[in-house]
Amino acid sequence: MSRSAAERPRASPRTALHPTVDDTRQLGQLRQIKLVGHDVDYRLIRAHRRSIGMEVHLEGLTVRAPRWVTIRDIELALSERAEWIVKTLAEWRARRRDVMPREWKSGASILYRGRDLALELFPARRATIVADLFHLTVAHPTVHDEREVAASVGHWLKEEAWQLVAARVAQYAARLRVQPTVRLSNAKSEWGSCNAKGDIRLNWRLVQLPPALAEYVVAHEVAHLVELNHSTRFWSLVESLLPGHDALKRELDDWTALLV
Repeated sequence: MSRSAAERPRASPRTALHPTVDDTRQLGQLRQIKLVGHDVDYRLIRAHRRSIGMEVHLEGLTVRAPRWVTIRDIELALSERAEWIVKTLAEWRARRRDVMPREWKSGASILYRGRDLALELFPARRATIVADLFHLTVAHPTVHDEREVAASVGHWLKEEAWQLVAARVAQYAARLRVQPTVRLSNAKSEWGSCNAKGDIRLNWRLVQLPPALAEYVVAHEVAHLVELNHSTRFWSLVESLLPGHDALKRELDDWTALLV
């Protein structure tokens, strides 16, 4: 992750595993500028700093500038880096993946445990869902009702996610002798979070990641039950739970577009 909140050590009563989204980010002002022929939206945040800073991330372009800098000077700085901004925004768009099929019909693609499976729909008296290496087979009483099929698959994915993360949390928590409260979340900007009360929230979309990446997120959040920060001691604790975690942390960045 190039600039994830998880990589910036800081003490906090709550920590969250974000892709490139800073949980202290202010809302700022939405603006638009034309750069090399493209209309580019950006969020301007006035901050206590000496220079203009810009970041391209999952949510788009964010610009931070001192309160005394004029809009003209800000947009001049953006124009000077126009090619980089447009190129990087295009790279983020290319990394986006559909979390769910746009059409719930046979042949549509759905992501499950890091693999794109082909959806297969069949009429049946009761709903059943089975995944193999290549297909997600859905038998359903109202197989032609896309909303019903979508709801059924969504419920199944959340059940699968719970089975995936609950077992891993229990395993890591036992090693650290902690007893967290665990719930699934539908967050749009983080894979997981932990607070000082011992509450862990894990995104149900973890079931769509390769299992090793989901396991890293779980280990990361469980480690926060002991070290509620991103200090050297915290990362050492993560490594003790999941040796080789650093490579997984970097790989996770390639999957952040699932959160949008």
